[in-house]
Amino acid sequence: MNKLTLIAFSFSLPFISACTPSMPTLPEMPSLPDMPDIMPDLSLPTLYKDDIHQGSVLDRFKINQLKLGMSQAQVQDLIGSPSIVDSFHNNQWNYINHSTLHEKEDIHYRLTLDFTQGKLSNIDTSGIKSLPALTDKEKALENQRLADEAAAIEALKQAKIKAQQIAQAKALEQQRLATEKLAQEKAAAEALKKKTELAKVKQQQAAQAAQADKLKQQLADQQTAKETIVQTKKVEEAKKTKEVEPSPWYKFW
Repeated sequence: MNKLTLIAFSFSLPFISACTPSMPTLPEMPSLPDMPDIMPDLSLPTLYKDDIHQGSVLDRFKINQLKLGMSQAQVQDLIGSPSIVDSFHNNQWNYINHSTLHEKEDIHYRLTLDFTQGKLSNIDTSGIKSLPALTDKEKALENQRLADEAAAIEALKQAKIKAQQIAQAKALEQQRLATEKLAQEKAAAEALKKKTELAKVKQQQAAQAAQADKLKQQLADQQTAKETIVQTKKVEEAKKTKEVEPSPWYKFW
């Protein structure tokens, strides 16, 4: 108790001297031991400083979900509005944060996103090294998200392969049908050609037969006419012979 009284008196002495200039000079006090030597288990309280967040508040979990090709609205829905949009380069968004944390390392990061025709074309994460790492829960969710994305990509790949196979099979079937149709048309054309040629041959044969019959008839007519002429000549000659031949002697009486 005496030690505590002595300590309190030594701290209040300068204030007393300042307030009472006429106070007599006190004798020199003995030197006091350090506080840790007096009260080794006593720790002095420190002032609490609240966390100060300035700028965009981001986390790695959401940043990792950014994908090239996203629209500006999709990016804004995922990580919020940018801290700075350059009026001369409105296709570049900057997310800047300068945060002072109590009893923790300060956070200073910068995320830069570039857009081309309204679509995310570049993600610069070189300035976010001070962001806290993913928690175990976020890591599990991140791994699940990556696994789902890989499964979706694989499913899309398999669907694309299947669609290509179906398209190839369809093309082959169409080619087969076209080949068959062409063969059928060719066969029909050949059959029509043969039929036409056969009809032409028959027509020629009929014409030849008709010509032969006509010629035969002409020959027959000529033969008949010739025979008629010969017969007529014979009759005329017979008549002439009969007229010239003298009557027998018995016919005179």
